[in-house]
Amino acid sequence: MSELLLWHHATVVVCHSKSRNIQQLVSNADILVVAIGKANFVKGDWIKPGAVVIDCGINVLQGPYSLVVSTLICAVFNNRNIILFPCALLDPTAPNGRRLVGDVEFKEASRRAAWITPVPGGVGPMTVAMLMQNTAEAASRSQQLLQQPSWKLQALKLTLQRPVPSDIEAARSQTPKNIAELAAEVGIRPDEIEPYGWSKGKVSLQTYDRLKDRPNGKYIVVSGITPTPLGEGKSTTTVGLAQAFGAHLHKPIFACVRQPSQGPTFGIKGGAAGGGYSQVIPMEDFNLHLTGDIHAITAANNLLAAAIDARILHEGTQTDAALFRRLVPAKGAVREFVPIQLRRLQRLGISKTNPEELTNDEVKRFVRLDIDPLTISWNRVLDTNDQFLREITIGKSVQQEKGIPERQTQFDITVSSEIMAVLALATSLADMREKFGKMVVARSKDGQHLITADDIGVTGALTVLMKDAIRPNLMQTLEGTPVFVHAGPFANIAHGNSSIVADLIALKLVGSEGFVVTEAGFGSDIGMEKFCDIKCRYSGLVADAVVLVATVRALKMHGGGPAVQAGTPLPKEYVEEHVDLVRKGFCNLGKHIENASRFGLPVVVAINRFHTDTEEEINVIRGMALESGAFDAIVCTHWADGGLGAVNLANAVIRATEAPSQFRFLYDLELSLAEKMRKIARDIYGATDISFTPDAQDQLDRLAAAGFGRLPICMAKTHLSFSHDASVKGVARDFVLPIRQVWVSAGAGFVCALVGTITKMPGLPTRPAFFDIDIDPDTQLIQGLF
Repeated sequence: MSELLLWHHATVVVCHSKSRNIQQLVSNADILVVAIGKANFVKGDWIKPGAVVIDCGINVLQGPYSLVVSTLICAVFNNRNIILFPCALLDPTAPNGRRLVGDVEFKEASRRAAWITPVPGGVGPMTVAMLMQNTAEAASRSQQLLQQPSWKLQALKLTLQRPVPSDIEAARSQTPKNIAELAAEVGIRPDEIEPYGWSKGKVSLQTYDRLKDRPNGKYIVVSGITPTPLGEGKSTTTVGLAQAFGAHLHKPIFACVRQPSQGPTFGIKGGAAGGGYSQVIPMEDFNLHLTGDIHAITAANNLLAAAIDARILHEGTQTDAALFRRLVPAKGAVREFVPIQLRRLQRLGISKTNPEELTNDEVKRFVRLDIDPLTISWNRVLDTNDQFLREITIGKSVQQEKGIPERQTQFDITVSSEIMAVLALATSLADMREKFGKMVVARSKDGQHLITADDIGVTGALTVLMKDAIRPNLMQTLEGTPVFVHAGPFANIAHGNSSIVADLIALKLVGSEGFVVTEAGFGSDIGMEKFCDIKCRYSGLVADAVVLVATVRALKMHGGGPAVQAGTPLPKEYVEEHVDLVRKGFCNLGKHIENASRFGLPVVVAINRFHTDTEEEINVIRGMALESGAFDAIVCTHWADGGLGAVNLANAVIRATEAPSQFRFLYDLELSLAEKMRKIARDIYGATDISFTPDAQDQLDRLAAAGFGRLPICMAKTHLSFSHDASVKGVARDFVLPIRQVWVSAGAGFVCALVGTITKMPGLPTRPAFFDIDIDPDTQLIQGLF
């Protein structure tokens, strides 16, 4: 109090009950603050007329006098006379005549003072109010600090080499930051990151909960044109753009990419960490296992597959009573349903919760799923390309031992599993569990019931297997900018986008001044369409711009150039100037620009330049792109130059996002399933119509009748053409899109349509990538990844 008065230019005297001449000191005060702890210590005739008295004392009197506090402050303000003073009041509610009084003799002092604080009801309530106000302000400031971006990113310097070395050599030329250090730089708290070693870590979903009220950053989706089998550098562009934003323009930035499947890594495509000086590092960790998410998906998927066949076996070999005894075992003398069984009873319309009260008919309905083996849609998965598992027979030993018929089935690649799709589209652990429970795996033999994972009883177990997998993986680029690597559904046979939770967390971490660059698989007809019509529907997020990656090489192919094959040298047309091929092939890029524009998004074309590209070829692409409605078309050299080679692209993206988003979906969910498929085929692929095989039409009708008609569509189609025929380049025209199979991914929340001859289990080529992959036993360095 003394210091506060001094700051306001008062002359302050501090004294106590033993101070000499205390009466004289008090009588000179314009403001008197009393906290001396003695009832009625300051007499009324001590008070300077017109003074302000603040009495902080609270004393209980019983009979004569009593006590409480201790200090006296006298203040003189430029000859102004102001007084505040505590008072002694009778307390009529107190027993035995007790009363509360202040340190000042209230009755006499109030006759002389201009103002005096009462006791009780004066300083006490004011103190409480001020404490409450200070507490609220402190809490508000603390919350603001938690919500404000804490972006202290320290970029890593690149040492560029010429010629550009192999991807693995370029990746090893940089020493990554410790993952805990990177997390702190981007505002992730220590209790929100779980390191897996020193170069990668799992980020808690609580990060989003903490930051949910913070504004989002700008949301950019990276897509591409119809690629050659070699790929056109979409992942490389995503990483290079992120490096440009973070390391060179010093903007808060996150890249969100998918985790690669082991199938392509050891098959034909190689790794997916980007390339050259625009990579996610360590690239070995990125391409091999990472934190085990895909293995968790494999385990969860195959647990459900095993549970389905086991249920068929047990229902085929046991009576209703025996099944009930084993499904609801007695513990001691008591049987109890577990929660997942109670949910099944509710779906059956049975409200009873005591197992002993079920009738024989209710027991039968409860224990008999009566799965029709011919309708099982849930296949086993493996994260390896293996064409020999596309059609297999299982159950031979069970047929011999138990008499249960063997059945025909197949393996799919893990990343096509609905478990992967659920992981990518879930918004929380609870949401993931709910989606798992809704997954449809078969129909009953009478055709009246769809069998779900919840009916099988495995929903909770699947969630337990996936509890760590739902947390995004934090890694970094070669220039030290942050990357979320999470989920990895293929775009040609699934919805082809990284996880919603990774994007949600990233958008909060970068804040309103930052950017999140997320990659959609393959072209605008594949991953980008599903990003807009599936991912954005379930995330509630709205994209601000599209980056469309194009290359001279791919446009030459679409313009009639020779076939491009992985593992063989490029024909001379691709390494020499051929402007006419580029001009003819531009129709493919033009269609992709048109597709992106259908969603109301500005399109920035990123021309990923190769050293064999000429200025005239580049200028043709740029000019035609602008004529076709692109917001801008930028030449990029991020493969050779890192983020510096994508700075112009980043600046163009910033300009593109400054206008309000005009984002819109391609179709209304109220359309029928067939009409939504037709809308995609006509508007995005350029088809004249669609057709269904008899089986596909029957499947479509059943799904509509079962109530799945309002779900979005996920088309499974080749990525190498706008049509179903991978050999048709440029823009396909005058074709009918054949749909040969339709099924529902009820947990993920979409209906799938299988187009043409696409398969969910890729095969290995004559010379797979694994020929080049090895490890040095002495250094333990991996060789030949890409």
